[in-house]
Amino acid sequence: MAESLAARLTRRSGTSFYYAFRILPREKRQALYALYAFCRVVDDCVDEPDGGGEAGLDRWLDEARRAFAGTPETELGRELAASVGRFPMPQACFERIVEGCRQDLGRVRFADFAALRAYCERVASAVGLASIEIFGYTDARAREYATELGIALQLTNILRDLGGDARRGRLYVPTDELERFGLDPDAFLRRAAEGGAAPLEWAPLLGFQLERARDHYARARAALPAADRRSLASAEIMGAIYRAVRETRNARGFRLTPRVGISRPRRAWIALRTLARLRLA
Repeated sequence: MAESLAARLTRRSGTSFYYAFRILPREKRQALYALYAFCRVVDDCVDEPDGGGEAGLDRWLDEARRAFAGTPETELGRELAASVGRFPMPQACFERIVEGCRQDLGRVRFADFAALRAYCERVASAVGLASIEIFGYTDARAREYATELGIALQLTNILRDLGGDARRGRLYVPTDELERFGLDPDAFLRRAAEGGAAPLEWAPLLGFQLERARDHYARARAALPAADRRSLASAEIMGAIYRAVRETRNARGFRLTPRVGISRPRRAWIALRTLARLRLA
């Protein structure tokens, strides 16, 4: 059988979540590919020079709505329509994802963590809340788990991509926290864009950000319903891989470049170890 467009987009992205996707039955895997591919093309609207910007976001938002109405116009839209027809993913999740990406257009600043958390809930927790409808769950606390895990993953991404985001003029560290640690937001952004090792005077701020991510992973783990541990195994693998990114970042000292990554063999090992833990739980 020919590989679907969504599967190709997912595979080519080099996502760290590949092994989390592979453990799913085919129908669930295809639905997750469609969800991930939608997130990818929407993200490209604001990250790629030819992504389309605001107009691109509007086109994909319209296509998502057509997918829910059963009248998609694109190949990816048709795959998405098939997926939302099989699994009860809320349309609001797709609208929130686009709304969050729209915040990445223009001057990106967040006054405080409340504003940053709202952004994380749009671009990441909304993906988690759609994903758990594919994975399946029986306990409503799975929604709290998805929300907290999404925040943790996005906070990890923010720290992982600090230099690259700065080069795009984006600052995701709350400005009130920068000022609390004695750092000027504009100077911080300029220095982050240069890459290399982070200045020593940034250590208290960055340590604070790393601990916040750790706290949200802990909140997600505490909210994981015992009855749904196995059905949410893919989400747990995603979380385990990104916790490893956070720990690697912490252990190596904070470098703005190169971007911290996890090798494929290590990702596979993390996936196997996570599955073993869940089966023994």
